[in-house]
Amino acid sequence: MTEERPRAEETQPARIRVAVIEDHPLYRRSVERVLAESPDIELGAVVDSVARFHVERQPPGSVVLLDLGLPGVAGAAAVLEVCELGHHVLVVSAQAESEQVLAAISAGAKGFLSKDVDIDELLTAIRAVAEGGSYVSAVVAGMIIKDNTERPVTRPEMELSPREEQVLRLVAAGERDIDIAAILDIGVRTVRGYLDRIRDKTGERRRPGLVKEAIRRGLVGGAGRTS
Repeated sequence: MTEERPRAEETQPARIRVAVIEDHPLYRRSVERVLAESPDIELGAVVDSVARFHVERQPPGSVVLLDLGLPGVAGAAAVLEVCELGHHVLVVSAQAESEQVLAAISAGAKGFLSKDVDIDELLTAIRAVAEGGSYVSAVVAGMIIKDNTERPVTRPEMELSPREEQVLRLVAAGERDIDIAAILDIGVRTVRGYLDRIRDKTGERRRPGLVKEAIRRGLVGGAGRTS
């Protein structure tokens, strides 16, 4: 008589750890409820400031929904501080002007949504960021594209190579040169060579300008996701 082996337990996919830093009580409670009801999300800290977030000691690697208009540390400085704790920042803010978006992404944010985003898009953005991608809502991308097209064109657009597009996409996702090198398995010097060519082709010398160029070219935004 053969002994019956115990069944192997079915492995459930790991849930996405998500925290919220939002100072508006009603909006904070609404987002908290949406996340708590999502089966693939593990809700973590829900606080009203970066200072309180420090106290909660959220495990590194979480997706953090971050408002920009916070008490204390706010704006791009808040993004930078949370990123330095080892988290993936997804900005959800009423401050969706071009300058705020570019500053937040340059500080390391992996995505940017306006506060009028619907539930489905919020969850889509969280999942994209958790998988290592980036996400900019179509509304926000449209604002940046509109801002760009209203300026006079001073030079013809030059086509980027597939590798240059990859590098530019990662810049727009807030990655540093050293991180881009690791992701693409190339040297940092090679990354900087690609960046020099991208700057020559686009005319954009600084990181915020490169982020705007990535959005304008559809490398971030539209469908909203890069991976």
